Amino acid sequence: MLPPRIDKGVVERQIGKYKDETETLEARSEIYKDLLGFLPPRIEARLAVTGALDPKMIELQEKIREHGMYPKCFDVKTAQLMLFGMLLMDLNDAAALHAIAARKAGASWEEMQGVINLCFLFRGLSAANRGAEILANIAKREEDQEGPKK
Repeated sequence: MLPPRIDKGVVERQIGKYKDETETLEARSEIYKDLLGFLPPRIEARLAVTGALDPKMIELQEKIREHGMYPKCFDVKTAQLMLFGMLLMDLNDAAALHAIAARKAGASWEEMQGVINLCFLFRGLSAANRGAEILANIAKREEDQEGPKK
């Protein structure tokens, strides 16, 4: 489950308008939409709030994120599968976002389950249960978007 979307109007009125001069809010959002197919609510909040209060920090955060998330030695699918597993080990709710990104990058259900199985070895049933829940929710999301598989 994703947290609720922020009210950008309230953020602008109470905190301020987005001020990053290096990238527009829309351009920063597109990176996430390309990776996931949507802009996650917490990322939207970080971009809007920090972009209003400390635009230099947004620029630095995004440069570090881009550098770390796309190492030259891994393709996007492999990096996203690893991130899914790392976050699942922590039972972090961001694991679902990286699972979506892994699927969007071409990961199979078998590869996704393989990551869950590895997590199970060191984190136990809680990771296996959460991982299965994430895959079931992604399957529903994909079916809602694309229709049932034939």
